Amino acid sequence: MRWMLGVSFGELMLKGKNRKKFINDSIKQILKAIENFEIGEYFLDHGKLFIEVNKEDFDAIIEKTRMVFGLSYVYPSIQVEKNFEDIQNGIIELINNENIEENVSFKAIANRADKSFELNSMQIAAKVGGIVLRNFDNFSVDVKNPQKEIHVDIRQKAYVYMDKIKTIGGLPIGTGGKALLLLSGGIDSPVAGFEIASRGVEIGAIHFHSYPFTSERAQEKAKDLARQLSIYIGEIEYYQINLLNIYTEINKKCRARYTTVIARRFMMRIGEEIAKKHRYDGFVTGEALGQVASQTIQSISVVNAATNLPILRPLINMDKVDIIDKAKWIDTYDISIQPYDDCCSFFAPDRPATKPRIYDILKEEEKLDIDALVEDALTTLEVIKINVDDE
Repeated sequence: MRWMLGVSFGELMLKGKNRKKFINDSIKQILKAIENFEIGEYFLDHGKLFIEVNKEDFDAIIEKTRMVFGLSYVYPSIQVEKNFEDIQNGIIELINNENIEENVSFKAIANRADKSFELNSMQIAAKVGGIVLRNFDNFSVDVKNPQKEIHVDIRQKAYVYMDKIKTIGGLPIGTGGKALLLLSGGIDSPVAGFEIASRGVEIGAIHFHSYPFTSERAQEKAKDLARQLSIYIGEIEYYQINLLNIYTEINKKCRARYTTVIARRFMMRIGEEIAKKHRYDGFVTGEALGQVASQTIQSISVVNAATNLPILRPLINMDKVDIIDKAKWIDTYDISIQPYDDCCSFFAPDRPATKPRIYDILKEEEKLDIDALVEDALTTLEVIKINVDDE
């Protein structure tokens, strides 16, 4: 009898010929997430992963594991031999470990991955129900709305476990390429990074500031957001650039109503230089259509024209309320609402253009030495690695 962490994989099980790679990537990320815990043997058994762990570590291990993308459920289980004497002992150990003293309803659920086993799933479940009722007076059957589920999984070995813990789902990090997240200090961009990371994209973050016009605390706020994101996506390569000279030139030489759009185009040009050097495949932004004046179809089109790389906008059709809810769920909201403005907010014009035309923007940009400004901004580049374990 061994205590095992059971892991069910999510949609990556539908990936056909790529399934093996996706599963291997997930296993690596799980092992990375729990590297500070003592573990024993780990192996796949008919498509599920089982890791031998110390029973005392289960709560902490499950909290770490459920934040790994690409999984469906995790659960503490007991591995036993495929006979009903051992299965019964496993069930008794499992329930006793829960210390359930009050009356509780349950449903027995069986899965028979090993089709050579003598009983089918319905018959196994019936026997499991009988085992529970004979050994625990405070348990009663309720197949429609049970308080507890008692699972028996027949594979190369038998596994017994209770309720499954849902994970964050998605695909394993790195299976969907690499992208640079334009991380401001607001609510939207961290959510956008999380959403794209959940599709298997490895995320780096680039933050533009305008110190000393914006404070050092605003920079720390963005790093705090990256650190919170690293809980889900692992260590983040973080790039920080000072745009003060660019904003100064735009304000001096260009029409104020185009400031935000021209600055965004500079961000894309600078980001593209970093992406080329560090092999990123595209950008991620937190733009949502119509949320602010600069996030119109026309503005988005003009910004797109500044780069040859794709710009992914996972929040494009989301309501602000839904974005806020997700920010609260991933615990970035309280950081984002701290009162430290980023450069976009600080230099935003009073009456921004909402329907800019590329012709007008190019005419304005003729007043600027674009290449020199990009090169100058890149001299301010700071690169650090950000991890949730950083102090």
